[in-house]
Amino acid sequence: MSDEESDHEMADAELGSSDADQNGKTVDFGELKVSGKDDVAAGVAAGNIHLQSANAATLALPEGSKEAREQQERLLAAVEERRALRETAVPTSDADVRTALRAIGEPVTLFGEQQMERRARLRKIMATMDDEDERKAALPGGAFEEEYEEAAPPKKELFYTEGPASLKQARLQTALFSLDRAASRLAGAKRKRESPDEDEEAERADTVSLMKKVTNQSSEIADDRPSAACEFSPGGGTLATGAWSGLVKLWSVPACQKQLTIKAHEDRVTGIAWHPHPAQTPASVQLVTASADKTARIFSGEGKQLGTLQGHEGRLGRVAFHPMGRHVGTASFDETWRLWDVETCSCLLEQEGHSRSVYTVAFHPDGSLAASGGLDAIGRVWDMRTGRSIMALQGHVQGILTLDFSPDGYHVASGSEDHSCRIWDLRKRGCVYVLPAHNSLISQVRYDPNDGYYMLTAGFDGVSKLWSCRDHALLQTLAGHEGKVMGADICPDGSGTIATVSYDRTVKFWAPDTYEEPVDNEL
Repeated sequence: MSDEESDHEMADAELGSSDADQNGKTVDFGELKVSGKDDVAAGVAAGNIHLQSANAATLALPEGSKEAREQQERLLAAVEERRALRETAVPTSDADVRTALRAIGEPVTLFGEQQMERRARLRKIMATMDDEDERKAALPGGAFEEEYEEAAPPKKELFYTEGPASLKQARLQTALFSLDRAASRLAGAKRKRESPDEDEEAERADTVSLMKKVTNQSSEIADDRPSAACEFSPGGGTLATGAWSGLVKLWSVPACQKQLTIKAHEDRVTGIAWHPHPAQTPASVQLVTASADKTARIFSGEGKQLGTLQGHEGRLGRVAFHPMGRHVGTASFDETWRLWDVETCSCLLEQEGHSRSVYTVAFHPDGSLAASGGLDAIGRVWDMRTGRSIMALQGHVQGILTLDFSPDGYHVASGSEDHSCRIWDLRKRGCVYVLPAHNSLISQVRYDPNDGYYMLTAGFDGVSKLWSCRDHALLQTLAGHEGKVMGADICPDGSGTIATVSYDRTVKFWAPDTYEEPVDNEL
């Protein structure tokens, strides 16, 4: 047999249909033909085909592979989200963005949110919408166009509330009074500026120099509970304090001797104000107090209650007399401030305009304007002659607790829970200076009532401070209270006397220390 024949026989043996393994068992080779389900079932029955049961254990992926897969899924989700954001069309107008947010039931704006952030929030919300019709309907021009037109606030709108005839009469009286006061104020400023006998700058420098010498002169226990407010009488000879006990006490100035105690309210006193004109008789109106019992009460100099101003639905904050003396303004936690007639104790005006509680109200020296500050961090300046809001004091990030007009007629100071005092210019219709005055909230702001050369601030950090109104430099720090200072005032007699009341239940008098040590000229 040749070698070629031998090789062919070996190949045929290797490709044969059967063979024997090392154990002598026969192994068959050939094509597996599946004709249908019966053949598969037969294979399963014969044990040649194995199917996994539902209860079979599944091996978990390794920890590294699992984390890699989750990371990949997150990356894919982020890519899909970016793609959806790019493909989502949203309005460019802020008014349309607000309207769309309102239509889909989302907050129109969030605290501190700007226009670009609001538009990005709308884009993200719409990108997550699964329904394309719902996404289109949320845009202007969609199915909700009529609803947008009804819900969108108008650009400009004058809102009037019908008032009584007495309000019209009060506005007329206020207009006549304010015009006379404004003319007198401007004439005095012009005379002081042009008269060769008066040097305004030298007078300012002397006043500022004097206030740098202010020190504590006396201190007394004012009440068994914390005192919340204080104010000097128009002549400066008496100080009135109001406490959480509901008591109002009158103190002599500068002796700091208690003269009279009045049981003004059952609840705590939150504000107190003197009538702007000296009393003709002891029985005439001299004081008004505000309380947490939702009422304000009018008292004579003898401590007799003459009337009750009742109508607010929330507790009261500060209270102020109009410079004309016929009207009183009260601020309340019912989100309004009211104007009252002193003689009839009737409400002339219930003024809305704040979204949260109104804490303070103040009047312009001429009587033409009023300012209100609320816990919505916004102050508003109102024209008393027309009832319109002519300026919004926007800039504080927390509630406004105190306001005061400068004697110059065009500056307003506001103190806030954000620890700052802001100076506003009515002519420029904006804030001209931010004073980081205290380490805690500012409870009181007061201008020098005579010339406005300096300003007083009091805070819950336990100190009061004097500031120059020219360059806003710190003149003096009045430290001495052991608790937060809740009220302060400047005496109008020009002596520089200052009163402060505190949570530590004391009242303190401060005044310039003019004592100078004698100089020994002897050698």
